Amino acid sequence: MDPRLFLADLEAKPESLRRLAATLADGDVWHGLPDPVDRVLLLGMGSSRYAAEMAALRLRAAGVDAIAEYASAAATCPPGPRTLVVAISASGTSQETLDAADRYQGSGRLVALTNAPDSPLADVADLVVPMHAGAETGGVACRTFQHTLVLLLDLAARLSTRTAAADLGRPDVAGLARRAADASEDLLARRDEWLTAADALLDGPHGVHALAPVERLSSAMQSALMVREGPRRPAVGCETGDWSHVDVYLTKTLDYRALLFPGSRYDAPALDWLRQRRSTVLAVGAEVAGAAAVIRYHGDDDPGVRLLTETLVAELVAARWWSRS
Repeated sequence: MDPRLFLADLEAKPESLRRLAATLADGDVWHGLPDPVDRVLLLGMGSSRYAAEMAALRLRAAGVDAIAEYASAAATCPPGPRTLVVAISASGTSQETLDAADRYQGSGRLVALTNAPDSPLADVADLVVPMHAGAETGGVACRTFQHTLVLLLDLAARLSTRTAAADLGRPDVAGLARRAADASEDLLARRDEWLTAADALLDGPHGVHALAPVERLSSAMQSALMVREGPRRPAVGCETGDWSHVDVYLTKTLDYRALLFPGSRYDAPALDWLRQRRSTVLAVGAEVAGAAAVIRYHGDDDPGVRLLTETLVAELVAARWWSRS
């Protein structure tokens, strides 16, 4: 793991996303999926599971029976002729995901979503979907996380159009990926305008606390993971509505530094407590009254662009902290 190479991986995000968008526009990367599918099981660990939770929620909202599960679970959905299993691992070597895949090998419904098409996970799958993220030389899953989100959005769009709940046609995920590339490029190009302030606001003695709406909870979880994995500082992610039930207590005793990704119906209660307790709030992607600073970027009025882009703020802060340590 190398902080300089991690930064280079982040700086390559726009170009990498545009290549993925071109791949999606050229054809169906999920070609070969079985039909019909009654249930979707998404398996993964770490950032793979964060992305899976987002996709499972979207699929359920579209009327598809879907669940995201820790690959380490001792027992979950049994194999079945109409259960689609998507095992997610950027390296294709995550032991928990390999163990879980073993339970579904030979069922004809096991898909590997991986950045390593020649990996052990790919070897046991019936269908392999490459992430097309390129080599992450910094040793941290950053582009692969972003590409996993895009590809799972594409899977959700594909399966949702098969249900009666979806009558508006298949969403343009390739177009969304291109807009997210533009947004990432904008944040990177203007980092001199916002990164020093973000660094100072989040650099407290008790870590970083990231909040996001349930639809984008992956942003809070991945942001916290980046702070833990690179600079090895304490950080946690929390769903904004749940925050008032499980994390608010810490604002009374800690120098609480909140990284807020707005958009939840329950932003107001959380912000009320944060103001009362004089906590520091850095908001990303929308204006927030009372925030110490707000970081805006191109296209941040689109929830899909936010989902694919907003973690770059924490990633760049983490890269800076890591390089200093």
